[in-house]
Formats: sequence, C-alpha cells, structure tokens
Amino acid sequence: MKTRFISAAAIIFLIVAQFSCIQVPTDLTRESIIPRPVLVQPTALSFKLTDKTDIYVSGQSDEIKSIGNYLADKLNPSTGLRFEVKTTSKAPHNGNIYLILDPDIPGIGEEGYEISITKKMVQISAVKPAGLFYGVQTLLQILPAKVESPTIQEGPWSLATGTIKDYPDYGYRGAMLDVARHFFKAEDVKRLIDQMARYKMNRLHLHLADDQGWRIEIKSWPNLTTTGGSTQVGGAAGGFYTQAEYTDIVKYAQARYITIIPEIDMPGHTNAALASYAELNCNGKATKLYTGTDVGFSTLCTSKEITYQFISDVFREIAVITPGPYIHIGGDESHVTKKEDYIPFISRVQEIVTSVGKIPMGWDDIALSTLKPGTVCQHWATVENAVKATGQGAKLVLSPASKAYLDMKYDSATTLGLHWAGYVEVDKGYSWDPASYVHGVTKAGILGIEAALWTETITNKEEIDYMVFPRLPGYAEIGWTLSSMRSWDEYKVRLGKQGERFKAMGINFYRSPKVAW
Repeated sequence: MKTRFISAAAIIFLIVAQFSCIQVPTDLTRESIIPRPVLVQPTALSFKLTDKTDIYVSGQSDEIKSIGNYLADKLNPSTGLRFEVKTTSKAPHNGNIYLILDPDIPGIGEEGYEISITKKMVQISAVKPAGLFYGVQTLLQILPAKVESPTIQEGPWSLATGTIKDYPDYGYRGAMLDVARHFFKAEDVKRLIDQMARYKMNRLHLHLADDQGWRIEIKSWPNLTTTGGSTQVGGAAGGFYTQAEYTDIVKYAQARYITIIPEIDMPGHTNAALASYAELNCNGKATKLYTGTDVGFSTLCTSKEITYQFISDVFREIAVITPGPYIHIGGDESHVTKKEDYIPFISRVQEIVTSVGKIPMGWDDIALSTLKPGTVCQHWATVENAVKATGQGAKLVLSPASKAYLDMKYDSATTLGLHWAGYVEVDKGYSWDPASYVHGVTKAGILGIEAALWTETITNKEEIDYMVFPRLPGYAEIGWTLSSMRSWDEYKVRLGKQGERFKAMGINFYRSPKVAW
C-alpha cells in the first residue's frame, strides 16, 4: 500500500483555501441606505466584486445600456476592476451584476425596483428604467463609502446578501437652486444634479430670473442677458446660460432621471428685466440694475400689452428647450403690484404657459387668483393660500420655509445663510410629515416636497455644499420613504454613517452636533 506525502506548503495552502471559502456573516438591514427602503430581507452572506465581474443589461436598449455605463463609471475609478457593460438575452453566469426590466413586477410603480444579492449574483429589476437607476443608487450605498473616491482604493468590495423591494411615497422629490442672486456655472449645477441623483431626487427647480439677474438667453429679447445678466448680489460680474448650455444641463439631468423646472418670477422680482427693457415699466423708463437683497419693490407693468408679448416670447423659447412638463411663474412677494392688477395678471400668465404646452406652477401667493385646471401651487409661507389653492383643485408641492429652506442657518453661529424663518438644524429639517403639515389638506392633494436654496449669501459650490449637506438626504427621505417608517433617532444613525461617503465625494458638509459622524 502506497502512502501519499503532502508537503507542509501544500497543507498551508489547503487550510488557507478552506478558510477563504468561509462566508463572513453580514446583515443587509444594517447598511446605512438613504432614503430608507420599503423592505430589506437579509440572508447573511456576501457577494464579492472581482476583476471577473461585469455588468450585464437585458436587451439592446440604449437607455438601459446608459444606466449600466453609469454604474461602471461610478465603480471603476475607486475599485480599479475595469467593469465592462455587456448586453444579454438571458441571465448571465455567476459572478456578475445584471440589470433587467420586468413589466410584471407588482406594486412598485414606475420608479420602484427590486434588488436580489446572492453569493453568486447581483440582480436589479424594475418596471421602468428610472427604477433601475434608483436601484443602482442603492447598490452603491451598500458598498463601502470609499467606492465614492475618484482614485483607486484597496478592497475587498463586498455586498451583504439579501433582497430589497423599494418604491417612493411621493412622485415629486425636488430641490431648488437660485442662480439669479448669485450666478453658478453649468458645472456647479451638474454637481448638484449628481448629488440629488444619489438620493433618488427627481426634480430640480432653477430660479432663473430675479431683481439681481436674468440667467437664461432669450433670443427675441437679447438685452435680458447682456444687461440684466451682467451683475449679481454685491455688484460682481454675473453671467447667464446660453440656450445651448441650458439644453446641456437639461440633458445631463434627464440622464439621471431629474426633470428641470425653469422659473421666471413675475410680476415682482423682475428688476433685471425692467432694467433691460424700458417698455416693461409703466413710466417707459428703464430702472437701474440692482445688487442688493431687498424684495418686493419691483413689478412688470400689468396694464401694457407689450408685457404679455414679452412673457409669451420668453415662455415660448423656454418651452422649446424644456422637455419637462412645468414652467414656474413665481408670483411671490409682489408687494407693489395692486391686488386688482395681480389677480388678472396671474390668470393671463397661466393661459400663456398652457398655450406653449406646459403646466403652470407658482408660489402659494398665486392662489389669490383663479387657478387654471392642472396648475401646481408651491407652498412656502401662507397656509391660507395653500388651502385656497387645493380648494380650487390645485395640487401642492411643499417647501415650508421654516422646515425646507436650505438657505436658513443651522444655528446662530452659522456664518452663511439667513434666519428670517428661524434656524433649521438637521433634525428640524427632517422631522415633519408632508401629509399632515397643512391643516385641511390631505395627502391626496400633495405632489411631494422641494427643498429650496436661495443664494443671497451663497457664492460658490463649497458654500452650496455646506448649506445643502447634510440636510438634502433628509428631504430625499421625506419624499421617498413612508412617514410610518421614519424616525429621527433611527435616521441620524444612518446619516452619521454617510459622513465618510460625503468626505469621499469631496462634499464640504456641516458637521451637525446632532449627529455622530
């Protein structure tokens, strides 16, 4: 009988190989996913990304391929694993990531998704492409925070196994950026779009015109930008987006399932336009450019027909380059417009918006007028106006200043921002329920929420970061996650774990003392 000799090196190899196959227990429910998903069921194993892992997409759809490429672009810089995107007509072999549309998934709607992570495969399924995109965001948050790094980091790159089923509570989950008080270049807007997309937000409202600046090219009224766009708060040089630049921003947002909502505020907040064209003033004299921060002193001349020709031209040009359904007409703080002039003005402007194929949207002040069917009212200040709007059949977007204005200071020591609506610490911004916020308005009357950043004191992307983060993920969760599943004590733990992710993304965030970072 022959005996088999095994060397010491071989024994060591076998021991290492044996232990390398042992799965370290995981718990998918402990991942700090924001917004919190509807259902997470862990299976206590792990899936490891390797240099043999690729991303497979079902079918030949360019849109689905684009989502696959988005995921690859997020993973490759930090992992160095060189993921490729491949198309397939059936489930790929083990070790890969698979994105697939399945129109028969029940109960998740057009933005929902399901994720199945086993030790052999990762599969993201959705009814529509938007759901796949949001599933990708969740997948990225299950990976270590260093996945957000722009440079190669050391692995391993493992995912806790289990299943996730998820869908949003509200269809409108937005943020607003005021580019009129201070102008921000297209790359700064795109940066905010990327940050919003990470947390499944789907509307970006751009405040494009105000007393201090006009920021969108209107070819039929060129002085709006050459004159009205020339300055900003404080008197420094301003700027504006050409229609080509604006179109590029819109397309960038579309690729991240974010709809751009352009706002031209009127009849107040219009000094930049009044300084550009004398005929828009009742006295026929152009005003001086304004670089301060007061409000309520300007108004278009509501009795002149040229005013409505101007508005028609502006909205016609904007409508052509805005594929989204809304044009925002502002309507707030028009203190020097007589009420008897304001009411018919708002009524006529709504008709102009609908004539160019868009849905009118305005601040809650517009409820003083007769609202046209389909008009959306954005509640920011006056509860009576919000109730009056829903009484006319309008749907609400909630942006209460005391809860959801990102330009409000965190506390008395905050150097940026304002505090006329109070201080908005992270817990205060998170701890409210849209469905019960406006007494007399039910959830059925609410489209969703929007967190607004006005920029009287905000001058650059680092300052945008500081006022937006860490509050933005909380607003995203308010819009996405059922209120019954939300509590500050639980949320602040997940938010604290996002701190390392913010750092990896280069976000200049406020280290709130309310959160253990």
